[in-house]
Amino acid sequence: MKYHLTRVLQYQPLTFEELSTVTSRVEAILNSRPLYPMSSSPDDYDVLTPGHFTIGDALVSLPQPDWSDHAHHLMTRWQFLQKCTADFWKKWRLEYLTTLQQRPKWQQRTDNLELGTLVVLRDVQAHSLSWQIGRIIEKYPGKDGTVRVVRVKTPIGEYTRPVVRLSPLMPEP
Repeated sequence: MKYHLTRVLQYQPLTFEELSTVTSRVEAILNSRPLYPMSSSPDDYDVLTPGHFTIGDALVSLPQPDWSDHAHHLMTRWQFLQKCTADFWKKWRLEYLTTLQQRPKWQQRTDNLELGTLVVLRDVQAHSLSWQIGRIIEKYPGKDGTVRVVRVKTPIGEYTRPVVRLSPLMPEP
């Protein structure tokens, strides 16, 4: 967290309230990351998050307030804090999804993803606290037997995605 936060904020002077706001949002981002599937049901996309351990439920983002009637200076500071949070989300999310995806060099063969595996879709446009979760429903192996493309079912539809754009969650025991 500190690594990305220092790079996002750089040397911007923040008041105590602004720093408190940014760190609260960063805390929500960190505690909303998917850890483990809650069930093995193919129709269940619920995942266990650190938020389940801290507050007993998944974290959700708060609605954005309407700042249209506030002074311009307050608006620019608020926009700056929003940008800091969004920048942290982009940097941290990419690093976290990369850690989920273990891909050693090509000298070692890795196991193909299995049907029913719960995965996080790596979408560049995802909003903070928004994790696109899906289950693999079909595999498309190449001539060498290696699966490079799969069909993923999400709560909003089905997508064909390359394996490199997916990060599998830990398998169930």
